[in-house]
Amino acid sequence: MSFNLTLPNELKKEGWKVKIRDKERAEPPHVSIIKGLKTWRWGLRDQQFLDRNPHHREISEELLKYITANQRTLTTEWDKMYPHNPVDMEQES
Repeated sequence: MSFNLTLPNELKKEGWKVKIRDKERAEPPHVSIIKGLKTWRWGLRDQQFLDRNPHHREISEELLKYITANQRTLTTEWDKMYPHNPVDMEQES
């Protein structure tokens, strides 16, 4: 089951969603930032975008700050979903 980060109402009204999707176990740990039909992947290890397109300038600074402020929650949820691909590679057994 995917994980949805609860967003402030202003960001929800703008159409943003932040998720850890199912079936991502082989990919670098990341969240999917979604607005309409566009999706960006934000890496949880290095806190950078994993793709060049769509261009990340379209994402509000407020949303990125919120994601960064919730890094611990996102890391915990990723590690629960994908224990064999933890955000912190030192944890891997």
